[in-house]
Amino acid sequence: AQFHPSELVSGMLAREKLGSTALGEGIAIPHCRLDACETPCGVLLTLDAAADFDAPDNQDVDLVFALVVPGEATQEHLNLLADLARLFSKSGFREALRGCATPLAVYETALQWSAQLS
Repeated sequence: AQFHPSELVSGMLAREKLGSTALGEGIAIPHCRLDACETPCGVLLTLDAAADFDAPDNQDVDLVFALVVPGEATQEHLNLLADLARLFSKSGFREALRGCATPLAVYETALQWSAQLS
């Protein structure tokens, strides 16, 4: 099954209304569950201009990992969020991402650091 981009945006905005998904330190992990989603998927974004995410430390966000999971994937959703939060809590990871000059470098950096979680 596929879902329309408007469903994704609506799901993300509905979750954000419950409380900011910003963690502080310039990080946000917007996320939602969608019934039409078949497998967890996410995208890592580095923003050229930081955005106000109503972060607990009032710092604008420049690193975003947007995550969508299947509607019934409650525990998997929580596990993924915990792994992401643990990874983004590492200052070296944040600094490495911010130092990347290309999307490929961002991807390779994320893969290298995420391998350490296993």
